[in-house]
Amino acid sequence: MLTQSSPLPSLLSLHLEENHLSHLHNASFSSLPVLQELFLSHNNLHSISPGAFIGLDYLLRLHINNNRLTTVDPQWFRALPRLEVLMLGGNPVDALPEKGFVALKSLRSLVLGGMGLRGLAEKSLEGLENLESLSFYDNLLHKVPTQALRRVPGLKFLDLNKNHIRVIETGDFCGMAHLKELGLNNMEELVSIEKAALDDLPELTKLEITNNPRLSYIHPQAFVQLSRLESLMLNSNSLSALHHHIMLSLPSLQEVSLHSNPLRCDCLFHWVTKDAPPPHTEKKKDTQTTRAVRFIQPQATLCAEPPELRKRRVREVSSGEMSASCLPTIPASSLPSYVGVQEGDKVLLHCRALADPQPELYWVIPSGLRLAASTKNNSKSSTTTDLCVNRTTSEQSSGSGVLQLQAHNPSPCQHLKHYKLLPEGTLEINKVSLSEAGLYTCVAENALGADTRSVTVGVHSRRKNRKKGAATKKSTLQAIRADAKLELREVGEHYAVLSWQSRHNFPSTRLSWQVIFPNSHMPTYTTRILAGTQSFNLTHLQEGTFYKVCLHLGISDRHVSVLLKESRRPRCVSFRTKDVPEVQAGLQLDPQLTSTAVTLLLLALILLLAGQGWDSEPGDAVKKSWHPYIQQLRLPRLWWSIKRFKKIPKSKIRARNVYCIKSAKIIVYISVRADALT
Repeated sequence: MLTQSSPLPSLLSLHLEENHLSHLHNASFSSLPVLQELFLSHNNLHSISPGAFIGLDYLLRLHINNNRLTTVDPQWFRALPRLEVLMLGGNPVDALPEKGFVALKSLRSLVLGGMGLRGLAEKSLEGLENLESLSFYDNLLHKVPTQALRRVPGLKFLDLNKNHIRVIETGDFCGMAHLKELGLNNMEELVSIEKAALDDLPELTKLEITNNPRLSYIHPQAFVQLSRLESLMLNSNSLSALHHHIMLSLPSLQEVSLHSNPLRCDCLFHWVTKDAPPPHTEKKKDTQTTRAVRFIQPQATLCAEPPELRKRRVREVSSGEMSASCLPTIPASSLPSYVGVQEGDKVLLHCRALADPQPELYWVIPSGLRLAASTKNNSKSSTTTDLCVNRTTSEQSSGSGVLQLQAHNPSPCQHLKHYKLLPEGTLEINKVSLSEAGLYTCVAENALGADTRSVTVGVHSRRKNRKKGAATKKSTLQAIRADAKLELREVGEHYAVLSWQSRHNFPSTRLSWQVIFPNSHMPTYTTRILAGTQSFNLTHLQEGTFYKVCLHLGISDRHVSVLLKESRRPRCVSFRTKDVPEVQAGLQLDPQLTSTAVTLLLLALILLLAGQGWDSEPGDAVKKSWHPYIQQLRLPRLWWSIKRFKKIPKSKIRARNVYCIKSAKIIVYISVRADALT
């Protein structure tokens, strides 16, 4: 308790930190009429009377942080018209009241760190017309309080460090035209920065996004219209790359920090190599100059992948050492291995991937159905999944699988209306049920290949003492046994189409095949089957050959793995490819065309023999009984040529094959008895 003391009319600053003050009465400081600074932090204050600060008309700075206050009373601040700095952090306040600071028209700096705030009401910052600096350091915010921040359009410095924000979403900082510095550091849950997350911030000069251990994805178009950004700090995250589109979108960038990240020195990182041209050029009248971006701690900016470039300094790698294109990679940090929720809650599963070409993402749910984003809805916010396919076909060609989407009866998907697939790959499940617990697999795929990542979702019943136990495990085993049959759908000379029905998600499924040859051990070939695939086209097989193909289900549920040992046995099928049909001796053409060709040939022979005469010297005998000659007759020019030979009776000439060629050309093959040449 603080009691009134003798007047101190000239006192400007009063320090009462680290005492045992527990309560402030009305007019506790009325004897200090010109006081400008009051420090009450690190006490045991649990209550403050509404008029405690009456008489402090000239107070500029008030520190009441790190006490035991659980509420913020708007009446405290009515007596502080000139207050410029307010420190409230470190008090266990669950929520801020709407218009709680409306009386602080002169406030320029507000610190609300370490209070346990989980969210902000839309009008909680109402009235702070001159606020320039705001800190929410070390709270429990799960998303950027966009609506509340729009009430302080003059804000210049914003600290959101050490919160529980998972995704920086599109438009989170919309309308903050005067923001100069933004801090998004030390967030344990942050995994992604979405498209246009920082959009139209014309005065932003410094952006810090550091020490976020799970941050693995920044959209290539995350930063839009940041024309004055000079400093970009991205060190100590889990970033594998920074897309060159980001660099091109920051025309004023002077320095960037990327050290202490697991950088992939591949196709997405060409812009950073030693021989890469600077990302920006500046034109001044008739001259054009390039401007390089400075790397902070370049000696610590190292390649983590590929293995041949590991631990190399990024700035020392040449563009020729980096690949021109790259496979999709889903960072391990983007998806946890397990997510537990209550029955009826909302589930958000974030999946991101970078590659070149840009990958497409889809999800496979525990029932084995594949969910892909609809192309009919172009909404920026979210896209309802109305495309649901539970069969895809993969084609094995030279060791790579290519997914081919097939149409499917949409009836199995009618119960999935509460599923949403957001544009960047986040799967949203509203009012999740117990039956929807299980393994969810994200697949990122481009023309070069694919990557997958799975997460187990556990749904806990709100009813107590609910036992599922062994019955669930037993039913799961029976279901897997029932739908794991491998079938041969079609077979040809060099291919075979196999299929299997599955009502479960098996992300680690493999297909193996080998030639069956008696008394000989033949090599076995194996390919990985993407989650959601239930048909496979095996190509490049040998004709007329016996094969054995086996399906190996990838069961990874640790809760039922003991019971499923039997189900781990592969499902196999044997077959023989078809023989290649014999090649025909020639092509059968229309009889009228054949007759015409022979007539023209005979006419040409008569003209040739008439011009050369029939009494030439006999040639050498030919040992073979038949000797082939080729006559080419090309219409309409009637150009032809034939090897010279002696008198040949017409009876010795017979047409062997007649082919119809483009441009009205006819090639006639004839055979002549060898004895006619003697």
